[in-house]
Amino acid sequence: MPRYARSEREALADLMLTLGPDAPTVNEGWTTRDLAAHLVLRERRPDAAGGILLRPLRGYAERVRRHIAARPWPRLVEQVRRPPVWSPVSNPVTDELANTMEFFIHHEDVRRARPGWLPRDLAARLQATLWTRAAGLARLALRRFPADVFVQAPGYGALSVGRGGEPVRVVGAPGELVLFLSGRQRVARVQIDGPAALADRLRNTHLGM
Repeated sequence: MPRYARSEREALADLMLTLGPDAPTVNEGWTTRDLAAHLVLRERRPDAAGGILLRPLRGYAERVRRHIAARPWPRLVEQVRRPPVWSPVSNPVTDELANTMEFFIHHEDVRRARPGWLPRDLAARLQATLWTRAAGLARLALRRFPADVFVQAPGYGALSVGRGGEPVRVVGAPGELVLFLSGRQRVARVQIDGPAALADRLRNTHLGM
């Protein structure tokens, strides 16, 4: 069975080493060093990882992340590349489920911050996995959006989400939909059809966590 979480992790670590710690990412204000520290915190500091999602813990998590970011760059990338087997999100049982989308997104965060990037030709099985994740993201991110949003990945699936109202259609490959629905609309290659005001709002609203 393909291990997409591992292959995306390895590709991201290789790219980080090539570009160095100060390369930009799609995440506004974050360099590759910031992103690497985020990933290390998520996998190696369960006491602080809750701050990624929970606002009351965010200050503590950010202090820990900055401390991690000060580590020598080769060591930091090596910690991204080789997570501990005891990690709640990266052990052999949870790795594919917890990390395929995570490392696909962050790999693209670095790739798509560079001039001249192009979408990758992803394996059909990876696209199918990403469609499953995209469907979950759509239900979460768009559940309160004031429209009837039809999300479609041709050849993989479709679903309707939103609070109802005028129809809007978002069409793209599963990987592009994952990026769009995780808040990376400006670099996701999707097609949006519907009333101009709603399409604009969808492109600019805060999505993701």
